[in-house]
Amino acid sequence: MELPLDFATLRLIWWGLLGVLLIAFALTDGFDLGVGALLPFVAKTDEERRMVINTVGATWEGNQVWFILGGGAIFAAWPFVYAVSFSGFYLAMFLVLSALILRPVSFKYRSKRPSKTWRTFWDWGLFVSGFVPALVFGVAVGNVLLGAPFRLDADLRSFYEGHLLGLFTPFSLIAGLLSVAMLVLHGAAWLSVKAEKGPVLDRARLYGTIAGVLALVLFAVGGLFVAFGDIGFRITGALDPNGFSNPLRTTVEAAPGAWLDNYSRYPWMIIAPVLGFVGALAGLIGMWRRSAPLAFGGSSLSGVGIISTVGLSMFPFILPSSINPQSSLTVWNASSSHLTLFIMLIVTAIFLPLVLIYTAWVYRVLWGRSSTAALKTNPNLY
Repeated sequence: MELPLDFATLRLIWWGLLGVLLIAFALTDGFDLGVGALLPFVAKTDEERRMVINTVGATWEGNQVWFILGGGAIFAAWPFVYAVSFSGFYLAMFLVLSALILRPVSFKYRSKRPSKTWRTFWDWGLFVSGFVPALVFGVAVGNVLLGAPFRLDADLRSFYEGHLLGLFTPFSLIAGLLSVAMLVLHGAAWLSVKAEKGPVLDRARLYGTIAGVLALVLFAVGGLFVAFGDIGFRITGALDPNGFSNPLRTTVEAAPGAWLDNYSRYPWMIIAPVLGFVGALAGLIGMWRRSAPLAFGGSSLSGVGIISTVGLSMFPFILPSSINPQSSLTVWNASSSHLTLFIMLIVTAIFLPLVLIYTAWVYRVLWGRSSTAALKTNPNLY
């Protein structure tokens, strides 16, 4: 059966859709994680902490949809990537999922007892469930740029030869700390939109400013590592974007500095890192000027720019192999079949707009600042 879109085009579309889903997760659930990481520091009294929790209380569950959609897209569109990453990074994924499971428990149990010790314990549970995923996601991205220690045999069975502590290298830790700084800035910007004016908002602006400065510095340092460190991979053999999916048919070599190749090949891609820097700077200015729209808009643009920089720098790689570059997974050699991608695209074209419409409606209905006064009159608040 001849399909209206060729295989290469469908692969490119799904690579773009995967990026959109990851960015949507970072921008929505990202500020939830940032607020959780900030909670013990920006709010001192029980009322303040309850108010901060309720800035995300109505939407955090819905925001996790983007995480599920991202994982589902990897499973369905890039089965090789799913098989290698979810099995190879199993302990890291277990750490993230444990933290994410702690989050709803902390939300639901925190106010069940009036004990200060009890509530403080769950407040730190919310901190852990915000900080740990932000750090591990960033470390994972750093390891993707470095290459994962896996290989494929002749039967395309994957063998992962790394361990959990091996994921924490100097570069991956820089990436992890950048992720934390980016999401803490985003969380502080969200509080500038949703929290009532007062000491909580002042503290959020202070910590958001620190996070914004760190995001700028760490993004620049990470760029220097990529430019001058022993990081990068390059396809050296013939390339067939319409060929069948078999990672072993691609000739790849480790090539320090190769992650910068795309910027000379496609100059327009420089927009991504520029957005990363300009967005973080705009977020900082928004914090200083007490402008909630500028702070949140800037932190959002920074997130888009930083995540896009990784994807565009690596294209067409999705998951390179550090121990056997020939096993590296790319947009062109690791996808599902032509027909599968086409059917999934039709399903996505139907349901993704519905998710977007529903999400926009929820935010519109629940818009407005959280306040300590509402805690006394609204029994549905955390």
